Formats: sequence, C-alpha cells, structure tokens
Amino acid sequence: MAATPGGPGSWSENILEYFLRNNQITTEDGAQITWYHAANHKAQVEEALKSTAHMIEADVLLPSDGSEHGQPIMAHPPETHSDNTLQEWLTEVMKSNKGIKLDFKSLAAVAPSMLLLENVKRHLKRPVWINADILPGPNGNSRVVDAKPFVDTVTSFFPDVTFSLGWTTGWHPEKVNEGYSWTMVKEMEYICSELNQPVTFPVRAALVRQSCSQLLWLLRNSNRYSLTVWTGKNDNYSIDDLLCIRNHFDRKQVFYDILEPQNHEFKQTIGIKVNL
Repeated sequence: MAATPGGPGSWSENILEYFLRNNQITTEDGAQITWYHAANHKAQVEEALKSTAHMIEADVLLPSDGSEHGQPIMAHPPETHSDNTLQEWLTEVMKSNKGIKLDFKSLAAVAPSMLLLENVKRHLKRPVWINADILPGPNGNSRVVDAKPFVDTVTSFFPDVTFSLGWTTGWHPEKVNEGYSWTMVKEMEYICSELNQPVTFPVRAALVRQSCSQLLWLLRNSNRYSLTVWTGKNDNYSIDDLLCIRNHFDRKQVFYDILEPQNHEFKQTIGIKVNL
C-alpha cells in the first residue's frame, strides 16, 4: 500500500519526523541531522552506510561516451566516469534506513533515473530528496537545469517526493560576494508556489548572512519550505555566520550539510553531540 503523501514512510515525509520516529534524533532540530556528501563511488557508499549519517547525498549523470548502455552513473562533474551505476547504488542504499538525496546536474539523467527509482519504490519507505540547481544565483556561472521539465519529469513519476531546488553559485576570496538577491528569491518562490511538494532550498553558507532578509521572506511564504545550508570546500565563512542563521531562522526549517572541521565546531558550540 502506498504511503500517504507527507505521511510515515512516504518520500515526502519530513526528515525530522522520520528520524524522530526511528529514534535517531531527539528533537525537531535540523542541526541534528547529519549528512554524508558525494557518496558516489563504491568505496564512498560503503563508508557512508557504515557511518552515523542520517542522509546520503550523491550525484547522478549520464556517461558522456555512451558507456554503461546509457544508464545513469554516480559521479560529480568534471568526472564523467564511475565504478558505480545508479542501479547498483540503490541496491546498496536500500539495505539501510538512511534518507536519500540525489543531485542532478543535467536534465538528460532525470527520466532514466526516475525509471530506476520506480523499480525500487516499494522498498524505499523513507525520505527521498531530488535536487537540481534551477536558477542562476550569486556569482553562478554553471548551467542551470531547466526548471519546468525537471519538475514535470520528476512529478510525472513521483508526485510524492521532496524537492531540493537551488541556485548556481560561486564564491571568490578576493572580492565582496553578493548574497541571494530579492529577484533571485522571488523568482524561486514564483516557481515553487505552484508546487504541492515540500521544497528545501540549498544555500551556500558563505552567502547566507548577507541574504537573511530575502531568505526569511522566502521561508515565510510556505510551511513546505526549508533551507539546507551547504559549504564549498574553499569557502571562507565563520562559525558566527552559521550561528547567525541558527539565531534568525526556525530550527525546524534549516538543515546543515557542512564540511569538517566547521561542522564539528558548530555542533559543539550549539551543544549537539557529534559522532565521529
């Protein structure tokens, strides 16, 4: 029997409710959720499954040379090859009870991936997030994934899913980095106001402090919305920046997919135990 949209075991179930129900967190606080980022290659998947991470994030693309018979593989550009296909990845991750976030860098990989997910849907009674950068953001120069066909393709297979919809961004150490502008957040709200699904907005930690007003406005538009704060490897931001987010936003509406050592330091500062 299919789970009720947003209800226990559905793909759109709130991750805080899911992990509370499974006694893996103690309160509805997004900072308690831990992430394993870029679990693409087989060794990384194995490590992710052994880890204490609640959510596993991975990147899906189609091999550019037509290998793997055009099947989606797990790799992050500029990589174009992998020792892991999406089918193999799903087979392994299904053995756990971890939540899933799949990140798409191109539209071409979406439909074939949805077909594979459809084959395993009855075995995946947990939150599934589908991610793409659909709008240009601050300093963004990567190609965006076209919003309408992306959303339409995903919902034609799975109306009951959580979307993670972001902006392409860049960060430059030598200059003042603008945040998310009013135009950017209003364009995102225009797209997402038409949806029924929960939506989380991935936002770059180094750009959030200068965008608090815009992002607070965005979240106030719907109780379906949340933020997922992420960090670039070489970004320069402080724990104070993260605390600023923590103090201004509802704790149920912000998740932190951030790299070490800042993750550990941030969690210690706010009194959340970190399992290493």
